[in-house]
Amino acid sequence: MPASILLLQAAAPATAAASPAVNTSFGTPDPVAIGFFAVFICITLGITWWAARRTQTAEHFYAAGRSVTAGQNGFALAGDYMSAASFLGIAGLVSTSGFDGLIYSTGWLVGWPVVLFLIAEPLRNLGRYTFADVVAARLNPVPVRISAAYGTLATIAFYLIAQMVGAGSLIRLLFGIPYETAVLIVGAAMMAYVLFGGMLATTWVQIVKAVLLLGGAALLALMVLAKFGFDPRALFAAAAAQQGAGVLAPGKLVSNPLDAISLGLALMFGTAGLPHILMRFYTVPDAVAARKSVFIATGLIGLFYLMTFILGFGAMVLVGPTVIKGIDAGGNMAAPMLAELLGGRPFLGFIAAVAFATILAVVAGLALSGAAAISHDLWSSVVRKGHPKPGEELKVARLATIALALVAIALGVAFKGQNVAFMVGLAFAIAASANFPALVLSVFWRRTSTIGAASSMVVGTTTTLLLITLSPAVQVDLLHKASAIFPLKNPALVTIPLSFLTGIVVSLLAPDKGGDERYTALERRLLLGAD
Repeated sequence: MPASILLLQAAAPATAAASPAVNTSFGTPDPVAIGFFAVFICITLGITWWAARRTQTAEHFYAAGRSVTAGQNGFALAGDYMSAASFLGIAGLVSTSGFDGLIYSTGWLVGWPVVLFLIAEPLRNLGRYTFADVVAARLNPVPVRISAAYGTLATIAFYLIAQMVGAGSLIRLLFGIPYETAVLIVGAAMMAYVLFGGMLATTWVQIVKAVLLLGGAALLALMVLAKFGFDPRALFAAAAAQQGAGVLAPGKLVSNPLDAISLGLALMFGTAGLPHILMRFYTVPDAVAARKSVFIATGLIGLFYLMTFILGFGAMVLVGPTVIKGIDAGGNMAAPMLAELLGGRPFLGFIAAVAFATILAVVAGLALSGAAAISHDLWSSVVRKGHPKPGEELKVARLATIALALVAIALGVAFKGQNVAFMVGLAFAIAASANFPALVLSVFWRRTSTIGAASSMVVGTTTTLLLITLSPAVQVDLLHKASAIFPLKNPALVTIPLSFLTGIVVSLLAPDKGGDERYTALERRLLLGAD
């Protein structure tokens, strides 16, 4: 990669003012960009130092002492959800594929009503730290928690890949350091936030990041629209004129209808199974605050996804798909490149710092949920049978955080060059197949048994991982084979129904004794929040 690449302004439409060629110096260290990065790092380290003084117990580490307000949690939820896949990945997909790139933003957004009306209140009333607390509330905890940890860690692994790839690409292209070094830096920063600050630090880092991301995306979108007289129709007409009318129609990225349905199911139901999102409902004081926080988050996320629509098509017209792919094969640098074209190196530095903040905050949330699965679900509940020694669970959580950081670094290096939105789509498929069916069945179906719930999670996780391995996403795109055994890129269309069916059939064949009485007690807690 040369230190300086000449980006030629795409042919300007009649409604847009022509701009001169812009010398984009990706890979050349810039004092302004470094300054923005330094400011964000200082702010977040300050938050971590403040939170570390208040994080002394497991409840503070996992749930911020349940002291987060609905408004704060709404911004933190939005921050957790508006990840590198949202900002870098969707803008990149739209800029290179057109309309089809929006299937990700649409699918992710429509998942939030499921969370609002189906998941938020039961989770807050029944759980303590992890979603496995809810599934195990009336069932034998040992097999349920082992199965839940399996699905949780698989989901987190795929989600971490996307964040680390986005971070590595961003820092490498901005500062000219090796990709592997950039991934190592992100892993170290993530480790520091979670080890010392826990959920309280992660929450406030997410809030700061959400405000910065919404502000930066809004400013960039306005700068794009200013080129077209603030008329989005002129922007889309320019895209069609340059790249062909096909960019405004479905089929360029996802041509198979079954692929589209499968991806949509994964994105919609995966939202309600993401472990780092579900953990957020334990940080608020009650179920009312949980519902309010989801309502606030849905509005913020919807606004943000509307702006990615403008950013993607703006990058397509003003920068050009060929140039974008020339800088990064996955298209992940479309938004930063657009920022430099419209606002120069200072604005690029700001947008890159915002993207970096986005990645760090989400990675911290993922690490925390993974640490909770290992320390709370496996160590304390399974190994120690619910009676860990004083302070032991917190120590295990911090050791797990270090291990997860090392895994994240290794995965980030291994999956270099993949589009981050696509990788997160696979993580959603695992969450939708492993976690969501077991959660729904255990809370809303009286006859769900221990072995039924555990089988649902194990089958959902295993079959999703197997079909992803056999899919074109791995066999063709990664391994460069001529064809794949499994035809769909995202297996959710098969694995979600299979997971539900497994849970139902096994529960009917192997019922729990006294299951009705335990469900009646759980129903009271579910509706009233009573212990």
